[in-house]
Amino acid sequence: MVKPCWRPCVEDDATEKVDGLLWYKNLGNHVYGEFSMAVIQANSLMEDQSQLESGPLSSTNSGPQGTFVGVYDGHGGTEASKFINHNVFSNFKIVLCLNEGGVNGWSSLKSSDVRKLDAFYWNIYTEIVSEQQDVSEIAIKKAFASTEEGFLSLVKKQWLSKPHMASVGSCCLVGVICNGLLYIANAGDSRVVLGRAERGTREVTALQLSTEHNANIETVRNELRSLHPNDSQIVVQKHKVWRVKGIIQVSRSIGDAYLKKSEFNREPLQPKFRLPEPFHKPILNPEPEILVRKLQPGDRFLIFASDGLWEHLSNQEAVDIVQNCPRNGIAKMLVKAALREAAKKREMRYTDLKRIERGVRRHFHDDISVIVVYIDSPLISRSSIGSHPLSITGGSATTISDSEARF
Repeated sequence: MVKPCWRPCVEDDATEKVDGLLWYKNLGNHVYGEFSMAVIQANSLMEDQSQLESGPLSSTNSGPQGTFVGVYDGHGGTEASKFINHNVFSNFKIVLCLNEGGVNGWSSLKSSDVRKLDAFYWNIYTEIVSEQQDVSEIAIKKAFASTEEGFLSLVKKQWLSKPHMASVGSCCLVGVICNGLLYIANAGDSRVVLGRAERGTREVTALQLSTEHNANIETVRNELRSLHPNDSQIVVQKHKVWRVKGIIQVSRSIGDAYLKKSEFNREPLQPKFRLPEPFHKPILNPEPEILVRKLQPGDRFLIFASDGLWEHLSNQEAVDIVQNCPRNGIAKMLVKAALREAAKKREMRYTDLKRIERGVRRHFHDDISVIVVYIDSPLISRSSIGSHPLSITGGSATTISDSEARF
């Protein structure tokens, strides 16, 4: 059982800090309240990436204001999660810019955004314009799609020199808060949990908002079998763990080109990733499942985290910690609570676990990324928001200057 913590944190909350393998930002402000972030490394190379963007959600001053949150849990390497971290939000901003101005919105894009676009991107965005959709699920799906295609294009360009790129992928969890609505999009097994106050009581209960895509979940196995009825080996159980094609646990991801296009499932890819027979349709799916929720007065906070946190804490345990502890440093508190549970499972002291170096640490716990986003109801109901744009990633932060904010 995880015990609530009441001791207030007295550290400066304005800067980012590093403590060994732990990076954290105790407390910051987004347009709808406060937030806290923390990241702990376990792998030899940090495969998790995360970000929070607050302020303009499009590439124009007249566009919507809001908060964008992303947690990207990489596997097989760092390339896919880093690519998502660098591209998915900018792709989302471009989508919204073109939605606002139609094809004419192209002229309002920054030159750096225009340089990113090739024929594929142009086709994607003109398709959006023709659909005449507002900021909604379609914009998020298109941002995912363009990020996926961009990474697969990179894999193709580097196929002969870096064939391992075909086996690199990442889960992708995104949250967008805008105009009183919360959008949650997930591909993979990261998770977002809402802490919601119950009417007439002091209790704050946990409500999981994201749908996970892991072969250990029966509904996911059933989905895979229905999509691949002629493949008896579409899911295989090895050592009590279900895996897609006996290789990977997640059924949806960005990247993992070797399980999406047969052209990448051959030499010079490592033999352990190559399937014995060619496939004719993608095995893994990059499209996110999306939930849209109108924020309510009782919605207190959101906990976004990679699966490394949820391996050791239940949804309600995490919500209880956030509810019962000071806001300052709360993401770090969640990470430490998970590490204490990981140490307890191995019958070792937390202080001894902290001494284990990265790489070896992966035998005890995974990389963990946590972003706690508090929701201030009065700010949600405001028609206009005035705040300085903020861009922060797990490991570094940037406050955008006024000159940079002008497009």
